[in-house]
Amino acid sequence: MVADKMLADDADSCRQQTVPAPSAPENTAEQFHSTFHSAFRRSGVFKQNDSSSGSVKTRLLRRHSGNTATQVPQNTFTPLCDVSNAPLLVIRYTIDNNLLSLDQRLQYEENGFLIVRNLVSNEDIEEFREEFVRICKKEVSIPGLIIMKDVAFAKSKFSTDEKTVARLQHFQNDEKLFKYCCLPQIVKYVECFTGPNILAIETVLNNKPPDTGLKTSRHPMHQDLHYSPFRPADWSVTAWTAMVKADRENGCLEVLPGTHKGTLKKHSYPEWEGGVNKLFHEARDYDQSLPRVHLIMEKGDTVFFHPLLIHGSGLNRTMQPRQAIICHYTSADSEYIDVKGTSQEPLEKEMADIAARHHGRNTGYTLKSTLNAKIRVIQEVEIAPEQL
Repeated sequence: MVADKMLADDADSCRQQTVPAPSAPENTAEQFHSTFHSAFRRSGVFKQNDSSSGSVKTRLLRRHSGNTATQVPQNTFTPLCDVSNAPLLVIRYTIDNNLLSLDQRLQYEENGFLIVRNLVSNEDIEEFREEFVRICKKEVSIPGLIIMKDVAFAKSKFSTDEKTVARLQHFQNDEKLFKYCCLPQIVKYVECFTGPNILAIETVLNNKPPDTGLKTSRHPMHQDLHYSPFRPADWSVTAWTAMVKADRENGCLEVLPGTHKGTLKKHSYPEWEGGVNKLFHEARDYDQSLPRVHLIMEKGDTVFFHPLLIHGSGLNRTMQPRQAIICHYTSADSEYIDVKGTSQEPLEKEMADIAARHHGRNTGYTLKSTLNAKIRVIQEVEIAPEQL
């Protein structure tokens, strides 16, 4: 299968690149500000289907200024790529709020992800790990939390422990784990992508177990937007923090830089002989010749990435779980879309079926209804009228 070729034992494939992810350079926001006399936030065009007429409404959503993006004259920086034929560069995906350097903004603009080294302390990570162990041992019960075993252990008699659990999902009601989503050093970076009014819309603790030989510890290449009805996509971001060192041996993140500039792909289950974990869907019809970059991260490093970035992870060939704690954020200015008639409709139906089996009845489940139960406000900032 194509997916097997791409995620299994292709460590020496010439299409793949193993490079340390770009680290955060020294902040040069002051230098960037000297280039502009008026700083402004980005805006975007959001298209919404009009169910009454079948036409498409286009609304310009402005969050700070009438401009559509930050325009950077070429002669103010050393370009990361050849822009000799371009009169200017347009920064679309980040907000100028005195935190990101120009180089960081351009990295994200080009690649769709940005790593910030050593952002989360060892003390916080150990607190998250201890809570994870308590949950696995059933010493604590968290409302709404889903404990997912790896498919290789799903039908086994092994107890639910640290080496059989694949992930904790929906930990928004566990204050010890949700502390991660509210860490000031995380939130200040999130604001660079979402703006100041921030919602946490999904929470996950990934615990990639040692692979049993069935290759079920892989996570197929996918886009996070597949699981979200929030638009515009540019106003959302994922924060992913390594709880242990992540490298190719234990299945670090693999990304296709630049794919955030594309569109949402159709997703479906990969045809893997050893089985696939529930809701581990794979993006279809993307350019499989694109170079794949493996993000080598130390404990406490955090990567922020766009919801359209195609990414996944490989096998865990070690004897210990590879852990990461994750929160998906969006702007409070984002809007829901009705996924009926879109590539996300099969996902909504699958999740409705899962909910019906769990509750023993038809729950009338929608992506919107489940997100309403999970969303928590992270930050609300009132913007002065003169800034609108």
